[in-house]
Amino acid sequence: MDEDLQQAGERVRRDVLGDAYVDRAMAAADDFSRPFQQMVNEYCWGQCWADDALDRRQRSLLNLGMIAALGRMHEFELHLRGAIRNGLTDAELQAALIQIAVYCGIPAGVECFRIARKVRQEIAEGEGAGS
Repeated sequence: MDEDLQQAGERVRRDVLGDAYVDRAMAAADDFSRPFQQMVNEYCWGQCWADDALDRRQRSLLNLGMIAALGRMHEFELHLRGAIRNGLTDAELQAALIQIAVYCGIPAGVECFRIARKVRQEIAEGEGAGS
């Protein structure tokens, strides 16, 4: 394990997903799943997201498209919240979701818009992008 990447990854993960989410994920880790959480911090968030070749807004847009194409809607909701934390505007998100609907199919678009409506409503009600 690369401790520097692990720490950098956890910082980025917290910035994008929020402390509450990361704290829950880390606290829920047991002896069996802890190595996976460490790998996620080091590999996904440290090696990939901490690299500055793409900014976080660009990475968020990429993730939304890829995760929607894979049909991983639980992760889509998480990364939609992250995209909002990363500063994507409603207009940018709307355009991305329309493009997802065109390239991934209308059912995927319907589900993405449903999730976006739910997340935006929760944020408007004060639950925040990092919940």
